[in-house]
Amino acid sequence: MRLVFAGTPEVAVPALDALLASDRHEVVAVVTRPDAPAGRGRKLVASPVAQRAEEAGIEVLKPAKPSDPDFVARLTELAPDCCPVVAYGALLRPGTLEIPEHGWVNLHFSLLPAWRGAAPVQHSVLAGDEVTGASTFLIEQGLDSGPVYGVITEEVRPTDTSGELLTRLSLSGARLLAATMDGIADGSLHAVPQPAEGVTLAPKITVEDARIEWAHPALRIDRVVRGCAPAPGAWTEFRGERLKVTGPVRLLPESADLAPGELAVVGKNSVRVGTGSHDVELGEVCPQGKKAMRAADWARGARLESGERFAAGA
Repeated sequence: MRLVFAGTPEVAVPALDALLASDRHEVVAVVTRPDAPAGRGRKLVASPVAQRAEEAGIEVLKPAKPSDPDFVARLTELAPDCCPVVAYGALLRPGTLEIPEHGWVNLHFSLLPAWRGAAPVQHSVLAGDEVTGASTFLIEQGLDSGPVYGVITEEVRPTDTSGELLTRLSLSGARLLAATMDGIADGSLHAVPQPAEGVTLAPKITVEDARIEWAHPALRIDRVVRGCAPAPGAWTEFRGERLKVTGPVRLLPESADLAPGELAVVGKNSVRVGTGSHDVELGEVCPQGKKAMRAADWARGARLESGERFAAGA
């Protein structure tokens, strides 16, 4: 098939690579979000997908909106048979959806109908799921509600951050998307409607969602730290300033000596915090305006006083 691939972030690059490597399909163009400011100089930088497409010598389309007339006209000229999508990041309207004969097929990082929305992997970690996966489905006007072509499953490891889990899913999902294109092309694969039961939503995680509430149980705090890594990053307040908790916390079921948010330095290398259940040991933190560091190094520099606490949270 003739394909126009739509995607933006780094997590979409493995899928683009898988389709470029296929001898059954031709990627004739890539659609991605416009260049965005990045870095200290805030210079405009092309998306990871745009950079990969340019390396491969493929036409790159960067419409401000996919409903822009010039973009719609060019997409019509390209006459794609199908448009595979991975984390493109813009809403597709009916007129655009109807251009390719086989529609727009999205790779979504959950087992639909679970975790429909912008942050499925983060919500899976936050919820304590033991198994998640990826699905390919035909895009329609509803939120991730279209019929499903195929799925793969992936174990959620006890220490997984969202970033680590998403990296694995991007690789296995790339193979799923390529296989889905093969099945659509030869007519062996047909989309199946999603069940009405089991729908859960995964809206974007906000900075406020990532705030640690120390009165919550330790297990919940562990999930917040892992689920919000690397972005937006779990955080708390110390001495009136924001402190990111960037590394994992270690649960200490045998220790419940501290009040929620209360800090204690134990030995040379252990910084413990009280929670609503039992204490946790901090791994890595990032003070405001500084680089991430071991919690023990931060504590030495901060000269913690006995009984000091993190802000409890909301």
